[in-house]
Amino acid sequence: MSGARLESLGAGRFRVNGVLDVGTAADVLKQSVERFSNVGRIDVDLGGVSEADSAGLALLIEWLRTARERSQQISFVNIPAQINALAKISEVEELLNPAEAAKTQNSE
Repeated sequence: MSGARLESLGAGRFRVNGVLDVGTAADVLKQSVERFSNVGRIDVDLGGVSEADSAGLALLIEWLRTARERSQQISFVNIPAQINALAKISEVEELLNPAEAAKTQNSE
């Protein structure tokens, strides 16, 4: 099993690297608790995620919930195709990509 790591890039920017699945998501959540606590805006780049499953989607939703509770803004870029597909099936894709969801609604 490959690990996943949350890397701080400074100024509220973070990058997740590795496999983000049921075996690693809890560890990444633990890594994020302290790192996310002292920033107002959080930008997470998921471009380093090589594989993901529903636990990865659950992690992103947990980050959204926690950020809302703390009055923080959070955004995700380079969301893996596996997580996007799961989000679409689960009908939560607009939570992960609010700007894209707005574009789609405006074009209909």
